[in-house]
Amino acid sequence: MEITYLSRSAVESLGMTMAEVLEVVENGFRLKGLGRTEMPPKPGIHPRADCFIHAMPAYVREVEAAGLKWVSGYPPNMAKGLPYISGLLILNDPETGIPIAVMDCAWITAMRTGASVGISAKYLARADSAVAGIIGCGVQARASLMALVETLPKLREVRCHDLRPAAADAFIREMSARFGRLKFTPCRSPAEMALAADVIVSAIPIVTQPQPPLDAGLLKSGGLAVSLDYDSAWTSAAMKQCGKFVTDDAGQLLSTREHGVYFGGIPEKIYADLGELAAGLKKGRESATERIFSMNMGIAVDDMVTAKALYQKALERKAGVRLPL
Repeated sequence: MEITYLSRSAVESLGMTMAEVLEVVENGFRLKGLGRTEMPPKPGIHPRADCFIHAMPAYVREVEAAGLKWVSGYPPNMAKGLPYISGLLILNDPETGIPIAVMDCAWITAMRTGASVGISAKYLARADSAVAGIIGCGVQARASLMALVETLPKLREVRCHDLRPAAADAFIREMSARFGRLKFTPCRSPAEMALAADVIVSAIPIVTQPQPPLDAGLLKSGGLAVSLDYDSAWTSAAMKQCGKFVTDDAGQLLSTREHGVYFGGIPEKIYADLGELAAGLKKGRESATERIFSMNMGIAVDDMVTAKALYQKALERKAGVRLPL
């Protein structure tokens, strides 16, 4: 027996586009909404303060994607010149249970999380959304913007803020070269970043005491907020100010809240998860003025459908390294 090993460079060389990732992730959400997935809440360990290593298993019927992602998030790594997110993803053959592939998961994590932002925008943002606000100008901000460009055809301006001005400058240089039609505006504060933004994406490291949190009143009437950093970047008042509170998986959110560290201040009512929206079981935006909050934690269903598509590309191109099991 053999497995296919795909390094980070091998994964990237397969050339999977954000449009392709959006397609497979939205289908994964649709199948989740229809009850055709199996995904327990992710367990984790926390060897250092504000650091995590999570196990994320899932099985997606029809796509026949089964496996587990073992992923870590270490905010202190950035000061050491190391990646914040790292880990491996294992795919199994659903018929036999035998592992068929092992691959780096950093690219997958970034792209599928960015895709979730695009899917939130598809169902929850106003169709005429033209201004995006981004706080935290790292890897995840880049993937999120890629997805927003695919999803919001009228997007024309990106307002961005990072506690590290050099990170915001690098983001603007790179994304300006990639998306020449967009105007990029560096902002000195979250409040300035949020000014006039139709969609706000927060993508800071997940920490218990962020500086400064985004408070009520920053999200304009008709705006959409998408959090990729748990409730690290938002106050309870800001979340509760929104008429609808959506998440990518209610079970996982509530399970995490039980640990008593995150999500203690979220609204009591969860209107829907993205699977229900993608499956047409619940409506998304229903008025031009409602404020909506989407808490996108990142779920294993997204990982597995993306990894399965990458694995199929690798087989077609004979990419990666074959290793004995």
